[in-house]
Amino acid sequence: MPAPEPVPAVVEADVLVVGGGPAGTWAAVAAAEAGASVVLADKGYCGTSGSAAAGGNNLWYLPPGPARAESIDRRTAQGGSLTDRGWMHRTVDETYRRIERLAEFGYPFPVDEDGRQRRGSLQGPQYLRTMRRAVHRRGVRILDHSPALELLVDADGAVGGAAGVHRQDGWRPWRVHAKATVLATGGCAFLSGAFGLNVDTGDGALFAAEAGAELSGMEFSNAYALSPAYGNHTKGLMMQFATYYDEGGTVIPADGLGGREVLARHVVAGGRVFARLDKAPAGLHAAMRTAQPNYFIPLDKAGIDPFTTPYEVRFVLEGTVRGTGGLRLVSADCATTVPGLFAAGDVATRELVTGGISGGGSHNAAWAISSGSWAGAGAARAAARRAGLGPLRPAGRAGLRPAGRPAGSAGTADVVAAVQGEVVPLERNYFRTGERLRGSLATLDDVWAAVTAGLGGGTAYDVLKARQAAAMAAHARWMYRAALARDESRAMHRRDDRQATDPGLARRLLTGGLDEVWTRYEPEDTAVAA
Repeated sequence: MPAPEPVPAVVEADVLVVGGGPAGTWAAVAAAEAGASVVLADKGYCGTSGSAAAGGNNLWYLPPGPARAESIDRRTAQGGSLTDRGWMHRTVDETYRRIERLAEFGYPFPVDEDGRQRRGSLQGPQYLRTMRRAVHRRGVRILDHSPALELLVDADGAVGGAAGVHRQDGWRPWRVHAKATVLATGGCAFLSGAFGLNVDTGDGALFAAEAGAELSGMEFSNAYALSPAYGNHTKGLMMQFATYYDEGGTVIPADGLGGREVLARHVVAGGRVFARLDKAPAGLHAAMRTAQPNYFIPLDKAGIDPFTTPYEVRFVLEGTVRGTGGLRLVSADCATTVPGLFAAGDVATRELVTGGISGGGSHNAAWAISSGSWAGAGAARAAARRAGLGPLRPAGRAGLRPAGRPAGSAGTADVVAAVQGEVVPLERNYFRTGERLRGSLATLDDVWAAVTAGLGGGTAYDVLKARQAAAMAAHARWMYRAALARDESRAMHRRDDRQATDPGLARRLLTGGLDEVWTRYEPEDTAVAA
């Protein structure tokens, strides 16, 4: 087989999509079907990297009917009254239609005894394989193993593409000049080891903030999942069948929406938590193993039958991947506050659809499909309106162009460790207080000063790692500034020193800035038209 044709150092396109998960692939499909020339650049291999590709994904998939309105009512209450009903209706409708397209693409939905396809969940490996094939068949140029490092902007600050490196081609630089760019880079899980999330270091939000983008909902970023202590599988589907025990075998009452908090407080107090999937009917055991085989592999290797034997579990931070904060959207086609830049999936705020509470699939999976489709189509329209590209300049700074003497790779591990020390512990991020938030912010502000002064330089690999560390530091500061500003408890945001919910704060909280982080509440009459 002949070697693939090398990619030119500079590629011209109408639309650039950064990220190759569900949101990115749906964006690429939508942009290409709208007539745009499209390039998709993925940090890993499009179709295998990221959380969705690593396991099963249930969907917020509802046919037209009263069940939609009932589901929207429930999520509005659970999400802290921060959702928008127009966007929710629009999302569930778009998802329903796009899943029909996925069937046309060839996804092998299982069939029930009546011959009807069951479309309420997707197997990640097959789902992303199908989407990669759909992207390829529409003429999209895919740049695999080609992480972006920064955006490119024109003299007016409008985004005109991005630049990065080809990891498997000698770390050769690439640039894509595009009239519109879609960020679908995922959220930030802080290299916590959560299942499939070590590619999710928050890079896209950093790129956008460097271009002047605003964020929303960053206080809703303290999402943790339960994983077997013997592995890192953080998909939560199995936990609906679990009974929890302490180390002495006494049941820990952890049912309902507040159950996870009960377990977290037990751990913070120094206890250990064990789970047993004893609520699962015996007839369902085989289906559970088929649905989430990766969950059972480390347990099987340890000789543990999770249906009969308690096994230890641990809390793993998933940050803004299962949180809901991200880039603020200002239009129905998922445009950000920066001209030429669109956002989809976990890098974009999901408050409009999920409020301040989220999960591993369901609404998040539907949002990736819907927002990706809207952003891709919107980017194609924006590209058609843009006459051309003038001179472009790189927008990246922290971890890429240090203000002082470059530290090479020496400081990156220290930055990552310092950030993780402030955001990973349950007692700091899950259970927040003003005092602890201010203490963490003092540390994180010092970390950011060190990042901007000296982090960067060295090899292209060093620069990539430095940019990831800088993105993590930026996320931690946005999260905690927003958490300090939201002087109440609402949805997943818990303030132990402000346990009540303030009815007057049922508004979205905006965040932005890098060296100086700012926050402000969105005016009550502000709405993004759906």
